[in-house]
Amino acid sequence: MKNYKQLKVWQKGKQVAKLTYQLISNVESRNEYVFHTQVGRAALSIPSNIAEGSSRRSEKEYVRFLEIALGSSFELETQLEIMLELKLVDNQATVELIELVNQVQRMLYGLMNAIPTDSR
Repeated sequence: MKNYKQLKVWQKGKQVAKLTYQLISNVESRNEYVFHTQVGRAALSIPSNIAEGSSRRSEKEYVRFLEIALGSSFELETQLEIMLELKLVDNQATVELIELVNQVQRMLYGLMNAIPTDSR
């Protein structure tokens, strides 16, 4: 079992989740319920899958959970861009959050590439 709490990618993923919830809590219209639930789930999925993957016995399973976290990060990025285009969220805060999501994506790619391919 790996100590996921020491991983910078998990720490940044957790930061993404917190900032996402702060951002969507400022969306005035609760008619945007679908955004609140979907964006929130995608954001929570990033650090959650990193953590869950660290409990797996095989590197192959670990990488699979990292891939799920990566997919969730792309899902979140897409949703944030749509909310930005619809002017549902603060422009500056959203752009900064998207950049943080992009950092997490690069870190996930790096972590996955660091795992030997023969163990997958």
